Amino acid sequence: MVITRSGLVLGATAVTLTTIAVTGLGIHSQGQALFKESPKELIDEVWQVINRQYVDGTFNKLDWAAVRREYLNKSYSDKQQAYKSIREMLKKLGDPYTRFMDPEEFKSLQVDTSGELTGIGIQIGLDEKTKKLTVIAPIEDTPAAKAGLLAKDIITKINGKSTEGMDTNQAVSLIRGTAGTTVNLTVLRNSQEKQFNITRAKIEIHPVEYSQKQTPAGNLGYIRLKQFSANAGKEMQQAITNLENKQVAGYVLDLRNNPGGLLFSSVEIARMWMDKGTIVSTKDRFAEVEREVANGRALTNKPLVVLVDKGSASASEILSGALQDNKRAVIVGSQTFGKGLVQSVRPLDDGSGMAVTIAKYYTPNNRDINHHGIDPDVKVELTTPQREELWLKQRDKIATLQDPQFAKAVEVIGKEIAQKGNSRAEKN
Repeated sequence: MVITRSGLVLGATAVTLTTIAVTGLGIHSQGQALFKESPKELIDEVWQVINRQYVDGTFNKLDWAAVRREYLNKSYSDKQQAYKSIREMLKKLGDPYTRFMDPEEFKSLQVDTSGELTGIGIQIGLDEKTKKLTVIAPIEDTPAAKAGLLAKDIITKINGKSTEGMDTNQAVSLIRGTAGTTVNLTVLRNSQEKQFNITRAKIEIHPVEYSQKQTPAGNLGYIRLKQFSANAGKEMQQAITNLENKQVAGYVLDLRNNPGGLLFSSVEIARMWMDKGTIVSTKDRFAEVEREVANGRALTNKPLVVLVDKGSASASEILSGALQDNKRAVIVGSQTFGKGLVQSVRPLDDGSGMAVTIAKYYTPNNRDINHHGIDPDVKVELTTPQREELWLKQRDKIATLQDPQFAKAVEVIGKEIAQKGNSRAEKN
């Protein structure tokens, strides 16, 4: 397993409500003719993929061979019946991130490399404990974010239809649509029901924003990373290079409300901050480990503070965990989302597709953060009203001293800069 391929994504980005295109994945036209003759061929294809790749070798304590016999012994008159059986079969695994997509669903749920999306800009998943449809994070500057959705919101209705028992594919089918049309979401936040009417749009996402900030700690570089898309590394490199040329004394890297993205992107960016050490390791069901390490090409060694919150997930947790375990950065904020799963997204012979959880990732100190997340070194919790005030009503205060988490980051980095200065003086 090569974990840096663009075809591998992390569990938290399992569902992006957008219309995007796959690169590098071919669909075999001959399979479509084969499928017309025997829907069982597709069922067996899905079974074989799970049998070879699924992360849990016990298959949720199932006799997986018996499951194959059960579904191949059935009669199928059309592909819709086969699709229904495949979904039933995968549901037995108890993993909401391993799922089947019919051709239409697959087309609109494939990993994109252009950075252009069509939809509302939200990433969702089924909470593994409650099985509720939950917002992982809205993507910044998209219709979902502007409407006021927040990480951990529970979506209870879509256009008035209850989401009880609904899987993510069904939710996607109801939420997606053409640009300019609207969708109504009912969400539960802190036991309060809220309504959101959101207009779908085409969205071009630039994953990195940066600026120079004059603070009580000195001249700092502030970099906000919104998601780990394929072009995030290039934009991060430009940001660090430009800020280095401005002689900043240290950096604040803001990963708040960053839902994650491509695994290789998190590794690429970690190498820009770390000269040595392990970044992340992944373990499949055979306990085979793939390890990614720094390559001695860090762009800066200046003091670094990383901001995280409950909307920081998957790739954000890989990056913050690597920087924390290697003592390269101080992590400030609140506990992160807790998604430590790696998936492979692949086409099937009839034009449908599936996502399969193939591995779990671990921080350099071998921490499994699935469910738990990353604990910050310096905890700064915001109440729900504070989060709403900052991220929804007064966004101009983000990354200012009126932003409690950023203010604490400035305080922490001031001490780091002073400590580094003292160490340099002692050496001289």
